[in-house]
Amino acid sequence: MKFEIVLAPEAVSDLRSLPANIRSAVRDGMETYLRHEPQRVNKSRIKRLRGLAKPQYRLRVGDLRVFYDIRDQCVEVLAVVYKPHTERWLKQHGVQK
Repeated sequence: MKFEIVLAPEAVSDLRSLPANIRSAVRDGMETYLRHEPQRVNKSRIKRLRGLAKPQYRLRVGDLRVFYDIRDQCVEVLAVVYKPHTERWLKQHGVQK
């Protein structure tokens, strides 16, 4: 079952600010891991975020973190954030359950 991947405006802006080689790696990671099984949690790549209603999941691609939600057959990518900035981003944009 294929999921549609939709980028929020902030995620589009985040991707555009990345160098081309890193942007390509992030797009490949989203296609590989989010297109077919975005809910498949594993220890190294996909993590379900506890205590948050939004974002629901985090995908790790190198030093970057892709935060996303799943609705029906749609994966909504909310942001692409470098690891050192993830805690600050989650405090500003995360919605508690």
